[in-house]
Amino acid sequence: MSDVLKDKGNLALKEGDYKSAVGFYSQGINADPENHVLYSNRSVAYFKSGDYSKALSDADECVRLNVNWSKGHSRRASALEALSRYQEAHEAYSQALKLDPGNEQLSYNLELVSSKFAAQSLKEKLAFDPKLRGKMSDPDFASKIKFLEENPMLLASLSQNDYDMKNLLHTLGMDDADNGASEEDTVLNKGKQKTPEPRSVLSDEQEESLKAKELGNAAYKRRDFELALQHYDKAIEIDSSNMNFYLNKSAVYFELGEYPKCVELCEKAVEVGREQRADYKLIAKAYARAGSCFEKTADLVNAKKYYDKSLSEFRAQDIIKKAQRIDKELKEQERLAYISPELSEIEKNKGNSAFTRGDWPGALKHYSEAIRRNPSDPKIYSNRAACYTKLMEFPMALKDCDKCIELAPEFIKGYLRKAACLVAMKDFGAARKAYRKALELEPNCEEAREGLFQCFSSDTDPASVRERAMNDPEVASILSDPAMRMILSQMEDPAALREHLKNPDIASKLIKLIDAGLISLR
Repeated sequence: MSDVLKDKGNLALKEGDYKSAVGFYSQGINADPENHVLYSNRSVAYFKSGDYSKALSDADECVRLNVNWSKGHSRRASALEALSRYQEAHEAYSQALKLDPGNEQLSYNLELVSSKFAAQSLKEKLAFDPKLRGKMSDPDFASKIKFLEENPMLLASLSQNDYDMKNLLHTLGMDDADNGASEEDTVLNKGKQKTPEPRSVLSDEQEESLKAKELGNAAYKRRDFELALQHYDKAIEIDSSNMNFYLNKSAVYFELGEYPKCVELCEKAVEVGREQRADYKLIAKAYARAGSCFEKTADLVNAKKYYDKSLSEFRAQDIIKKAQRIDKELKEQERLAYISPELSEIEKNKGNSAFTRGDWPGALKHYSEAIRRNPSDPKIYSNRAACYTKLMEFPMALKDCDKCIELAPEFIKGYLRKAACLVAMKDFGAARKAYRKALELEPNCEEAREGLFQCFSSDTDPASVRERAMNDPEVASILSDPAMRMILSQMEDPAALREHLKNPDIASKLIKLIDAGLISLR
């Protein structure tokens, strides 16, 4: 009879109907007053309904009936902690941990309550110390105390990194912050700085589901995926309201490469998480894993979609980088899909016709479209450079000339266009260099010869020549070199000059100065 009532109480507790749960457990206790589990479960129901005194009373009775059951001491500790009786809660958690030494949740709860006790002791000592009571009027100091009340486990960190707090703890004799806890149990002595997470008292069913999950995690780590799935399914069967179980199961399918099943479980995890108002980070994790599935199957559009959904919940740095990488890949795919040499040729011919008519803006539009359709054709860059030159957009023309030369280093027109552009910009030194390169490719090129002659004849103003030259860091470096200055002073001696020109390094520097228009050889 009592087992039937317990099951009804468990169902009501799971559905959040705490009043009915208390009623069923009470009926069960009347039928079986020595059943410690019923007192434990009713303690949970009272705790969840906010009646911590009754939760403590039932936990005390549970411990009396079975003093060697760790869960009874854990229930008692939770109620004491909720009542701010932290020292007693510490003792109860310690007793529970002795009976169940491998329980990580109990260890964490013990650390948290120790920190709360330390923070509480600090505030009490402040209130009773006449010398320090006045510090609470300092808004900055008061905010630190309030922060510690809300985040007690950060007391160690704050005492180490904040000079005023360190001095305060020393003055109050709280350097060690034992606060009644043993040295090995005290959070401050351990130096741990975990951020407390919201927690609640778990029902027996929830604890059973968590044990199933832990078994699944252990199997997962051993890569025994079939067994892991069995345990995760068991956890979901017991408690279908925990989105973590669906996430755990999805991780197995991800490892197995069964990506559609993984995505389906991620979507289910989000659905359950929304219903239970789960942390945004967990929702983000589910979306991110679904995004990874789509990325694995090269479905970049859906991968980007789910990564963006994840980032709308929580902006994790690794997901930001993944989304940026996918976005870049999608743009590259779009660019490559747009390439069509046939359509590019059509646009180039349209550009040529417009150029011949003197419609420079129209030609520019067609050449730009031709480049988008075939960005590896150097001749289109050369044509567009000519168009930019006509429009007096010399920096843009120069950029296209450089791209043309990069794609086709043996294409003479790229150098001729570049040289003409540089002449228009009155950079005669760089123009001479470009014309020389054209003559290397085609020694009898009349345009290059005439251009080179024009550069020498146009570059006649010494002041402007020197001003332009000194704006070139390489020229400035050569002229500031004491050894080069000595060599330049010997330029009038033909024998000395011939000797210096035998040195390739010196010869290249002299040519640089010649190109800059600073010196000439006659």
